[in-house]
Amino acid sequence: MVNRPSNPPQSDPLTYSATLNRDNAIQLLRDAEVVVVVAGDAVPSVHLHAVNGSLEEIARALACARGRRYLLGPLSTYALASPSQYAGLFDAVHTHTITAGDLHLGSRHPAGYAQMQRERDSFAGLVEQMSWRPIAELELYRGCTRRKFCDFCNEPAKSPLVAFREVEDVVEEAAQLYAAGVRNFRLGQQTCFFSYRNRNEDAIRAVLGGIRERCPELEVLHIDNADPLAVAAPVGRRIAKLVADYCTEGNCAPMGIESFDPAVIERNTLTCTPEILTRAIEHVNEAGADRGPGGLPKLLPGLNLVYGLPGETHGTHVANLRGLAGILDAGLLCHRTNVRLARAFPDTPLAALGELAPPPSAEHFASWKADIDHTWDRPMKERVYPTGLRVPGLHSYFIGRGGTWWRRLGSYSIQIVERGAAVPLGTTADLVVTGHAPRVIYGERHAAAA
Repeated sequence: MVNRPSNPPQSDPLTYSATLNRDNAIQLLRDAEVVVVVAGDAVPSVHLHAVNGSLEEIARALACARGRRYLLGPLSTYALASPSQYAGLFDAVHTHTITAGDLHLGSRHPAGYAQMQRERDSFAGLVEQMSWRPIAELELYRGCTRRKFCDFCNEPAKSPLVAFREVEDVVEEAAQLYAAGVRNFRLGQQTCFFSYRNRNEDAIRAVLGGIRERCPELEVLHIDNADPLAVAAPVGRRIAKLVADYCTEGNCAPMGIESFDPAVIERNTLTCTPEILTRAIEHVNEAGADRGPGGLPKLLPGLNLVYGLPGETHGTHVANLRGLAGILDAGLLCHRTNVRLARAFPDTPLAALGELAPPPSAEHFASWKADIDHTWDRPMKERVYPTGLRVPGLHSYFIGRGGTWWRRLGSYSIQIVERGAAVPLGTTADLVVTGHAPRVIYGERHAAAA
């Protein structure tokens, strides 16, 4: 019998992601010799179960701190761009990954991978503080391997040169996390998984095989980010097969077409054309559309669309709808679609343009996104997650007015809403798909997950 309370308890998105020390936060801030703030986002997005801390909230929290205060994360770039707004809040600002030896000095360049490897130790003390099952993201490299950079992309501003990690370093970090109790991994952060070691099949096989060998009872092994130019190449087809074979099902390779409009592509040096994207999607479908033991496709592409770029017209939206319809009509599968507005991140060519006349999407973004939701996203959800499909290994993570939200751990896993239910957070179960909507699907509990 489904529990349908009249006033279900609501999740609090301001305190969802909390360690076991949350109740002692004020005292810890007072006693700490060093307070490190990791904040901000480089890509605009909305998260259901958590909200980024605002500058005002961060300032209030730091008022309790007596030790030295350091800022890390994307917010640091904005702090450097507007120093007066952040004056007096931090003793040092770091724009990149740091090591213990760099902490007390502000840095504008990332710490070397070799130095980070030397300083890395057990993760047990960190993992033990978490009240939830974490998924660990391992970075393979920095920088972008493209010869031409997209005008809105912040990666060249963060890391103008490409630096790859050694295979052994990545595998050893996974093994250390596994020893600390982590069973879920994502090879993410880099601009393109397929371009690791310049599309080196042997290196990619060694990373995936090494993690599988050192972490024999892992539950999730997924990737993130894929350049469609790399995926569309002949080697991309073979790498997609490696990912499908070594990784766990429900995996996603997000690819940025950004726009199907030729004028926008040319104006913003977007190197992916609709023809290249279609070939990349076909390669991923060929390798990963088959369903794994749990009933989910092994590997599917994800699509990224960006509105608000220079050169945009009303015809841009028409081109996007036609491009998506072509993929749908071809019978291909896609895991998810991310539609967002461009953000002029500091030090990118887009930011250097300064203030521009508002593009059409400034007024029409909500309705244009709704067009994509209803004509593309929902039909694709029905194709990938048909009614009656049993989706295994879900956990409840948010309770809202519409019911309980469930998802699997992994890259961009589907959100399943159990309508009218208030299930304790962290409950594990399998759900059967009962309906579809843009962005989410609906389901009912089948049985407790093993």
